[in-house]
Amino acid sequence: MISYNLFFLRFIKTIAFILCIAFVLPGKAQIYTEGVIPQPVKIKSNNSTYAFPREFVIGLGPGIKASNVTFFRHYISLVRDIHETGPFVNHKMAASNLWLQLDPKSISQPEGYTLVVKPHQIIITGHDEAGVFYGLQSLIQLLDIGKDKIRVKGYTITDYPRFAYRGMHLDVSRHFFKPDAIKQWIDLLALYKINTFHWHLTDDQGWRIEIKKYPLLQSISAYRDETIIGHKKDSPHKFDGTRYGGYYTQDEVKEIVKYATQRHITVIPEIEMPGHALAALAAYPQLGCTGGPYKTATYWGIFDDVYCAGNEETFTFLQNVMDEVLPLFPSKYIHIGGDECPKTKWKTCPKCQKRIKDEHLKDEKELQSYFIGRMEKYLNSKGRQIIGWDEILEGGLTPGATVMSWTGEEGGIAAAKQHHDAIMTPEKYVYLDYYQSLYPAEPLAGGGYTPLSKVYNYEPITAELSGEEAKYIKGVQANAWSEYMASPAQAERQLFPRMLALAEVAWSPKQSKNYDDFLKRLRYHQPLSNLNINAAEVFDEITDSVIETANHQVALNLQTTLPGAKIFYTTDGTKPGLNSKGYTGAITIASSGIIKAAVFNNGKQHGRTYEKLFTIHQAIGKTVTLKNQPQGGYNPGNTFGLVNGVFGSKLYNDGQWYGFAGDDLEAVVDLGSMQNVSKLGINILKYHWQKMWEPTLLTFEVSTDGSNYTEVYRQTDFPDNGINAVRANIKTQQARYIRVKATNKGIIPPGEYIPGAKAWLMVDEIVVN
Repeated sequence: MISYNLFFLRFIKTIAFILCIAFVLPGKAQIYTEGVIPQPVKIKSNNSTYAFPREFVIGLGPGIKASNVTFFRHYISLVRDIHETGPFVNHKMAASNLWLQLDPKSISQPEGYTLVVKPHQIIITGHDEAGVFYGLQSLIQLLDIGKDKIRVKGYTITDYPRFAYRGMHLDVSRHFFKPDAIKQWIDLLALYKINTFHWHLTDDQGWRIEIKKYPLLQSISAYRDETIIGHKKDSPHKFDGTRYGGYYTQDEVKEIVKYATQRHITVIPEIEMPGHALAALAAYPQLGCTGGPYKTATYWGIFDDVYCAGNEETFTFLQNVMDEVLPLFPSKYIHIGGDECPKTKWKTCPKCQKRIKDEHLKDEKELQSYFIGRMEKYLNSKGRQIIGWDEILEGGLTPGATVMSWTGEEGGIAAAKQHHDAIMTPEKYVYLDYYQSLYPAEPLAGGGYTPLSKVYNYEPITAELSGEEAKYIKGVQANAWSEYMASPAQAERQLFPRMLALAEVAWSPKQSKNYDDFLKRLRYHQPLSNLNINAAEVFDEITDSVIETANHQVALNLQTTLPGAKIFYTTDGTKPGLNSKGYTGAITIASSGIIKAAVFNNGKQHGRTYEKLFTIHQAIGKTVTLKNQPQGGYNPGNTFGLVNGVFGSKLYNDGQWYGFAGDDLEAVVDLGSMQNVSKLGINILKYHWQKMWEPTLLTFEVSTDGSNYTEVYRQTDFPDNGINAVRANIKTQQARYIRVKATNKGIIPPGEYIPGAKAWLMVDEIVVN
């Protein structure tokens, strides 16, 4: 992340460059000069232009603080030969070039504003100061900065947010970001009308906020001995051997919260409980069920050691922590986590079992509800309300709690139906630490796949909710977990431009959303590198779909969202160029090989080269029948993916893998006729650190009639961490039906990652030759 001055200098220069181009592109100027992100409710040209004089005055109406225009004054001061003169002129509209005023009667929506550009003056009217501030953010995106003048085309904008809660989350536990980086992050949130910063301050890998009553949180919990190298699914784990950590002093926190408040951003701190507590236990082991010893975690995951719910000292500790946290954060809400809390230690802890008995609780799930409820009552007594991840629904939702629905939409739906407030943040759509491209060269990221289009097209109000229930969905938030974002530059690449898509989901009317139009406006924020932001520029690169043709062959569809661009491709493995074959429609794949393709615009390649490897075999496009259906995010929706010639990659959310949670695989391939068979295969994905386990037994069977099968191969050992490509050479024989059976591990055993959970059996591509 960059310095404040440099950031906005680059911003002004970028907008100047962008808008100058817009004015010389026939037929496109109107679209581009209206390129405000997020899309306003209404924007209308009034066929006029305002030219800023060399010396100009900003006027503040009653009730508007000067801090609201700090951004805008700074923008203007960076432009040569254009400057603001003298002090602000309060209550003198006629003497102001830019007049800012409040009028909550004419603008009824909180945070709403109107922006009117007249030939001789610009007027921004807000329902409140936040509305005025957001009007200024929109004005900046409309500036046409010439060689010696600043102009703004005449527009009338009426605008207000769809949701009151528009959030962005940042995890600073896995990787620590210094105060200056946090301030720059807040600047970017404000620029796109995000009004809530969810600050994830504590977790297993580090405690990041100073608590004076407990100094060991600073000296022990804030640091870990070393950090895992690579992805957590890799085995064995490797480490860098370097001590890592840091924390924010209370003075630094106060300064950051003040900085955010001036930009109309509420900072909500998250203090995790009862799980994700290993860093705290490392300093104060008496707060755990076993008494330790514990160490601040050095790798990513979920750990069995959590706060002891039967120990009164645990609650004393957490209440004392909150007594120091609350004065730092004026937010109405305090986030207390509540997610991913294993109950393993509670089940064998005498204190926890006594608590269950004494409080007449049914089980450990109700013990978690007791824990959350007790902390909620304490925070309520201090005038605050809690937010928790959707696991706080376990054992019954405590009154007054707000649910942050992350595992899916179900938690938010359940909360809203119970008339509890909810914030939608489902990982499938708005986790920005996930991959945004499936290209092999993509930097290491979390396991999911969340492209820009998926974020933009997310709809927080689900069809299951009635109009009354929908009122309890207070907003939407995107999350950024920092396991694989060790630096601000890495974080920027993960977050931008997807955060802009989230901003539009949160602010703009549902009916105005249009992805193609969003991309047009977004390209006028490109290249974001001109802002010194390390933004990903992958959204116009090639995406694909592998389809089955009418005669059961495999075909490849290629797409790009870049207007006017052409795709060229090769089938012999060579790099595509302008002399390669032009893509005009689905490519039928008749033989094994690699397809390479690239997008070309104005004679130059745009983005990276696309590659797809196909392996053609006898089962391609044949009918596959499954006894058990795949589940969750590992259900492509049909069985064609098992016989389409494309192997699943190590990015297990690539749409090729079929996953069975606790269930066995039994698949029958009908070859359609009697054929000679000599080689059978299937791919198995083994990542214990993702709960993906190899089968205890894999068998291949063949049949001529579909009723009587003969086993021809079995395997029980799958040694590779990652993809195990099973290939069985068998005696050549005639068969029509191939049956593949794989026995699921069932329940993950003790001592492994997430013991007691259902093991996932992950399979792809049944190969027959």
